[in-house]
Amino acid sequence: MKSKTRPSAAVPIELNAVIVAVIGGAPCLLTGDEKALPSGPFESGHRTLEQGLRAWAKAKGGQTLGYVEQLYTFADRDRTKAAERSVSIGYLALVYIDGRAEDGWSPWYDHFPWEDYRDGPPPVIAQKIAPALTAWKNAAPDAATKRARDDRIGITFPADRRLWNEELVLQRYELLWDAGLVAEAGSARDNIGTAMPQDHRRILATAMARLRAKIKYHPVVFELLPRQFTLLQLQNTVEALAGLRLHKQNFRRLVESQGLVEESGGATRGASGRPAKLFSFRRKVLQERAATGTKLPRS
Repeated sequence: MKSKTRPSAAVPIELNAVIVAVIGGAPCLLTGDEKALPSGPFESGHRTLEQGLRAWAKAKGGQTLGYVEQLYTFADRDRTKAAERSVSIGYLALVYIDGRAEDGWSPWYDHFPWEDYRDGPPPVIAQKIAPALTAWKNAAPDAATKRARDDRIGITFPADRRLWNEELVLQRYELLWDAGLVAEAGSARDNIGTAMPQDHRRILATAMARLRAKIKYHPVVFELLPRQFTLLQLQNTVEALAGLRLHKQNFRRLVESQGLVEESGGATRGASGRPAKLFSFRRKVLQERAATGTKLPRS
């Protein structure tokens, strides 16, 4: 006797976009109500998913997206509180904003305060995260689990600041989730950082990690800068994204040796009153060779 299989219900597909701009020296993302990422259904009339995202962003918020990259497909059964399962295709998009942040832009370090190492280890690590993770480790049900937790903590939140890996954004967030330190985990314990609905903070963590890795081998950082900029503006933008301070002279030597920028002939007055040369991105470098991005010579 043949078994009858019930037809599975169609799973809705939506697009989630992490749209990033550097505003006032801070990496910011476009958000809506309850700090939600911009999202919308995939329109079958679009030839590609990226085309659909660009059209949607233009229609909804008037944003003309520059660099766009697909991140990941998020489809865990419990990614939303709704009974119906949904699939979200996450995207990273970069835009240049001239001026101050307007309503709807949220600094990403509000959501991930432990990720900004520009002035050394953020105080929240010593004050809240480290004690809570130690308690979580010690509460392990057996020795093997305790060792595994200790290893995760040592890799993601190393005691030696020189071992800090800025690309482990998602691993750190998932560790804090498992330890019940973020609101999205559904725990009544302390919440660190501004929460986001559904799994949007996880999508943001994925985007942050991707962008921090990307700036090392592809010149995407120039999508966040004006057509003409100083080398200090370029360094400040890279530092803001990476959450690290960079060695000034080594950074400039690397940028110039890679042929990524050229003098535009203008100058602007810096904070000290001395004129600073203006540069522009050499877009021809993308055709000349595989551009290597902007390395991060730490201070």
